[in-house]
Amino acid sequence: MEAIQLQTTQWAGLHSRANFTLTQIDVDSRSMEEDVIAGLKTIPKTISPKYFYDEEGSRLFDQICELPEYYPTRTETSILERHAHAILDRLGRDLCVIELGAGACHKGRLLLETGKVSSFIPVDISTEYLRSQALRVARGFPDVSVHAVGMDFVVSLDSLESFLPEVGRRVIFYAGSSIGNFDPPDACRLLRQFHELLRKDDALLIGYDLKKDPNLLHQAYNDSEGVTAAFNLNLLARFNRELKADFDVKAFRHVARYDEARGRVEMHLESLSAQEVRIANERVRFDKFERTHTESSYKYSVDEFDGVAAGAGFDSVGVWTDPAAYFAVALYARREFRQ
Repeated sequence: MEAIQLQTTQWAGLHSRANFTLTQIDVDSRSMEEDVIAGLKTIPKTISPKYFYDEEGSRLFDQICELPEYYPTRTETSILERHAHAILDRLGRDLCVIELGAGACHKGRLLLETGKVSSFIPVDISTEYLRSQALRVARGFPDVSVHAVGMDFVVSLDSLESFLPEVGRRVIFYAGSSIGNFDPPDACRLLRQFHELLRKDDALLIGYDLKKDPNLLHQAYNDSEGVTAAFNLNLLARFNRELKADFDVKAFRHVARYDEARGRVEMHLESLSAQEVRIANERVRFDKFERTHTESSYKYSVDEFDGVAAGAGFDSVGVWTDPAAYFAVALYARREFRQ
């Protein structure tokens, strides 16, 4: 059984009537050091994308979201700007919105602006970044109770239960096509965890990326300013900072390609020479041009994603897309849900 440690801090929202609570949940599971070393000793080498999001990685990802080539963020945002009221009209008022992977909380704010949300639970693995961003939300929405939770929700989603209000419909909000980072069977398992946290009449609101021209996908993950490359390479810099590793970051390069057969963009770090790297007390060998897989981003048709959701116990209520059909925001009902 994994041990869970809670650290809760109360914050008074300056210039607002809102109270802000921050809870950090530490799960005693395999450490980052153990996880990274194990991944780099597999064939092929892998690193979990959850390690992208230290404070620097979160900052770089915010920059990615502003890039002209990176359509997902602005497209999903435009869908929510146009349809948030219509979406939440189907759910009623006094909603509890649980935003998983909230980051800067930009999209969660669009739901709060409808006036239908009474409690907001933003969750993110980067606790310090989340604290600053969620506190701004609390100041901007003094009538909404904001309880930010710093945690790896994939490891221990059920630990959120004690923070959720008894009254009011729960809405899990999972934006940014983050579900695409999971292979479809793992995506279905994660959605089943969502299902277990929800109750009768609760709902799931989720954004996912649609299949499209491979050239657009290539440009989105290989931007001309090199921000995505810096984001990917920051993994190695983070390991140098936190794991006493000695990666020569310049001896690796960012590689992103679309695998049309699998329907996913794959990101890798490619070693530019044969080299050996120390991580803590371990040494890891890299061959020249050997690639380490750091992230997958699956693209779906609406029917394909509806099938994944159905396997986890969710029924489609509605789907909203942009005019170019680049992206989808979908509302799903837990099987017992009734409008």
